[in-house]
Amino acid sequence: MARILVVDDDPHIREVLRFALAKAGHVVDEAADGSAALHVFEAHAPDLVVLDIGLPETDGFEVCRVLRRSSDVAILFLSSRDDELDRVLGLELGGDDYVVKPFSPRELVARVKRILCRGRATPVSPAAGRAIEHGSLCLDLDRHRCTWEGDTVALTVREFGLLQSLCGMPGKVYTRDELVERAYGAGHHITDRTIDSHIRRIRRKLRDAGGDPIETIYGLGYRLRESA
Repeated sequence: MARILVVDDDPHIREVLRFALAKAGHVVDEAADGSAALHVFEAHAPDLVVLDIGLPETDGFEVCRVLRRSSDVAILFLSSRDDELDRVLGLELGGDDYVVKPFSPRELVARVKRILCRGRATPVSPAAGRAIEHGSLCLDLDRHRCTWEGDTVALTVREFGLLQSLCGMPGKVYTRDELVERAYGAGHHITDRTIDSHIRRIRRKLRDAGGDPIETIYGLGYRLRESA
């Protein structure tokens, strides 16, 4: 069970999502505009935000920008436009997924479940440890926390999953298709630009913390530098 904030100016969509998510066992809060969404977020600290882009006054992109200043909460964007530019912008701002209206409530609940599952610690054997360390980089799998030289690097659920994948075998070149399958699961049709947007954000955050261990292998994909 998770606490989920649904932000949409259409009361019918909010009702449909509230019913579907509550049936899946989640606690649901609602907001009809960006300002109300920020107030509800501060009051209830949800685990995930379902965020409509086309909100009145303060749109979903701006709400996401405000949230990302202080939180790495999972964000699933809703939009009435199936526009690649909107999808890329939403992901570059820190969104974890993007669903186009009209949508299947069952599919959206499945997307929510997948995002939340990837945000939880992955069980590992005692011998393997519960953290991945590579030089100055450390991924704490139990706390879902990334640090560089001890300083916290705030990553979204999707960003953490991608970085964890790269850390699985430093020096190995992962294609974008491999990273899509690891971060989103099989069956997702995610463009190369989406993965590139996530990787750019990860690298920018790591550079802000003092390092950048990721390399672009043009024409192939990405890898974590073998040398720590």
